[in-house]
Amino acid sequence: MKFSQEPELPGKTGTASVSAVNWTYVLDEALLLEGCTAPVYPLGVNVLLARVGGAVFAVSGKCAHMACPLSMGRLEGYTVVCPCHDWRFDVRTGRFLDAPELGLTVYPTKLEAGKLFVNLG
Repeated sequence: MKFSQEPELPGKTGTASVSAVNWTYVLDEALLLEGCTAPVYPLGVNVLLARVGGAVFAVSGKCAHMACPLSMGRLEGYTVVCPCHDWRFDVRTGRFLDAPELGLTVYPTKLEAGKLFVNLG
């Protein structure tokens, strides 16, 4: 099973440092099916999980436009489409596809013993 690498945050360059203490359990791995999304709230933060191509990605659960809940949107390949105004974001990078300077926060994910974890950094 593949999981996303430490992603680059929108507007940032380089690799973020990921501390072991920042990993938060969010979901049993078996509950996130291929081609699906799931809203989770580690430490009260709205995060959207997506499984595409066997990899699990985690992005902010609110659209960068008007904070619409992306969990109500649809997943089309690596693209999550906002239900309010059809803004499209790449779940791998968080980038808004029509204006790459805008985007969602991306969080690293990992799998341990059948459990999914997100690092809020």
